[in-house]
Formats: sequence, C-alpha cells, structure tokens
Amino acid sequence: MRALLCLIALFPCLGARADTIRIVAAENFYGGVAHEIAGDTATVTSILTNPNQDPHEFTSDAATAKAVADADIVIYNGLGYDGWMDKLLGVGGKKGRIVIRVADLIGAKDGDNPHIWYDPQTMPALVDRLAIELEKLKEEAHGVSKQLIYEFRSELFRKSFEPITSEVASLKAQYGGTTVTATEPVFGYMSSALGFKMLNYDFQVNIMNDTEPSAAQTAAFEKSLDPKTVKILFYNKQVTDPTTERLKKLAIAADVPIVGVTETQPASQKTYVDWMMSELHATEDALDHHAGSFPDDQLSTPAAPANFP
Repeated sequence: MRALLCLIALFPCLGARADTIRIVAAENFYGGVAHEIAGDTATVTSILTNPNQDPHEFTSDAATAKAVADADIVIYNGLGYDGWMDKLLGVGGKKGRIVIRVADLIGAKDGDNPHIWYDPQTMPALVDRLAIELEKLKEEAHGVSKQLIYEFRSELFRKSFEPITSEVASLKAQYGGTTVTATEPVFGYMSSALGFKMLNYDFQVNIMNDTEPSAAQTAAFEKSLDPKTVKILFYNKQVTDPTTERLKKLAIAADVPIVGVTETQPASQKTYVDWMMSELHATEDALDHHAGSFPDDQLSTPAAPANFP
C-alpha cells in the first residue's frame, strides 16, 4: 500500500513529461468519474454541466466541436440521449482518439431507457474501461506501464461506491415491491435496483420524448396519485412542463411523497457517489416520513454554457 501511495504522489510529475491526456465527457457525471480515475494525468472537460439545462435541447457549437476533435478520450452516453455527439464524432478527430459509448459497456440497446447512469452497474463498468484506456495512453507516451496507478485509483473509486451498494441493498430488503411512479423514467434503473414496482411507464416515455401523453395515460396517472396506490412520485425537477407541474401539485394535494431527481449532477454534489446517495437518502426519507414534497424544489443556478476554457 505504501509503495502504491508513493507512486500516486510521483505520478503527476511523470505525467508532466508528455502531453496531458485530454478527456471530453458529454455529461458532467461521466467527466467527474473520469477525473477521479485520471487525476493529474488528464484534463477533463464536461459539456453538459448545468442542472437547470434541458439536456434534450442542447445544441453544440464550435467550441464543443473543437474540444471533441482534439480529445484523446471521448465519453458519451449513447441511446439517443446525446445524439449531437454522434454528429461531432462523425466529422473526424485526433488520430487514435478513443471513444467510449457508455451504453455499450452494460449491453444497453437502442430503445432502452437512456438514463443508464442511474444503473448501479454503469459507473464501475466505465471505471474499468477507463483504467485500461488510460494505461494504454500512458504506456505509449512513456514506454512503461502505469497500470498500478490506474488500478489503485479504480479500487479507490470502488471503495467510495460501496455506500451506494449498501444503501440499495438495505432499501430493497426493507421496501422491495413498493409501488411508485414518476414523471419521466430518469430514476428508472435505480428504481428497478431497489425492487420497486413502477407505474405509468408509457406516460413517462412520452414526456421524455416531448410527446403529449394520451388521455387514457393521463387519466391513469392521475388515478394512481393516491397514497394507497403509490408511495412515491419521482419528479424530474430539471425538465418540467405544465403537465408535470400539474401532476406534482396533485401529488402534494393527495399527500403522496415526492422525490426530486435530476439528469445532470448538481453543483452541490461534489461526486457521483454524493449525488446518488443524496437521492437514495431522499427516497428513504420519503418512505419513512411520508414527506409531501422535497425541500430543494426550486433550483437557483442560472443557465450557463458548457465549461470550455
């Protein structure tokens, strides 16, 4: 262990002898995890960073295109969630550029729920792949393998991930089989991991795709907003419209607990693990205390462009 810690301390100096690796992530939660594994050996740029921004309405610009073209590693979600990235990758880029489509790492297929970062298996899979690719790049630059460094950082991430695994197991054991619903399928994979029964999925998909739900779907959703039927409404507080706002008000009036979730990691949550634990704790609180709404209903962060230098 002491030897590995010494290597960690020395690694930034070794990395300075060659060009720093450039990583571009379409979403900030992938960028944050990339930074945890790459450390000072890479600069990481995340494109979607603002929890007030509708990811589905993002359009790329010249700065985005240049960052993607110059990157050594590009990480994006896939499944149509960040389709603009496919276009940017299609115009060419740096020779030898590594492209990681996260959906491929867990076997997700087109047409699946795109919010795969809520699946507890996704980030560990990304970390494993990143460690391999970073090792290759550093070996090419220095002629020696830095495998132990990246393996060590991967292990540190897995250790930090353990609270998520533990909390999911605990909630599933206590609340597995609980019936819930949601305005969009953002929390869907985590809901499945918790053993919840999700209602109104077709409605959620229509809202996600900016399609008007049918009258029958809307009526079924409204009918389900009864504490005798559902125990939580998961509410996408990042992307709202009059329909979802109305459903939230109906849930509050019916005394159905609401848990707010986001598609982009909030600035107040410093790591992916912090973010997931915050939402898992909110879920537990809603089930334990039957809270009628969530305290951070209104986001105050102003809209901002991507964090390019």
